[in-house]
Amino acid sequence: MPRPTKWRRVDFMPEVTYFRPAGIPPRSIEEVCLSVEEAEAIRLKDLEGLEQEACAEKMHISRPTFHRILESARSKLADALISGKAIRIEGGNFEMAMRRFRCNNDGHEWNVPFEAMVAGNPLACPRCNSPSIQSIFPRGLGFGGRGRGRGRQRGRRPW
Repeated sequence: MPRPTKWRRVDFMPEVTYFRPAGIPPRSIEEVCLSVEEAEAIRLKDLEGLEQEACAEKMHISRPTFHRILESARSKLADALISGKAIRIEGGNFEMAMRRFRCNNDGHEWNVPFEAMVAGNPLACPRCNSPSIQSIFPRGLGFGGRGRGRGRQRGRRPW
C-alpha cells in the first residue's frame, strides 16, 4: 500500500487559471492540466528564483518531491507551448498557507496558519466558542462550486 500523499503548502493562488492559444477554436483544443502545487513550484523556482531546497521548505515537502513536481510542471508547460494546447490550472493535494474562518454566531473572522490546519480544522470560534463556524476562501481561487484548498480539487471549465 503506497504512502498517503502529503499536503503541499501553497502561498499564492493564481487569479487566471486558464490559458489557450489564439486562433484555435475552443471546441477542438486539447489541454493540459497543471495542478496548483505545480504552478506554485514554477512560481517559486522560475519566477522568484529560489533554490530547490528553499522552495521545498516553503511548500513543506522534501527536495526530491519538489524536484518531481517541478519537472512534471515544466514538462506539461513545454507540451502545451510546443503542441498548441490550452493550460488549465486546477486540482492537486495542497493546503493554502493561511485559511480564513468565520463564526456563524457573531460574524468574527480569523486566520489559521497551515501548520495548525495539518492537525485539523478548528472546532469552535475563538471569541464566543460557538461550534457554528465555516471556512471562507480568499478571492481569486478560480475554481467552481466544489471544495477549494485541502485535498483533491475539481474545477469548472472557463468557457
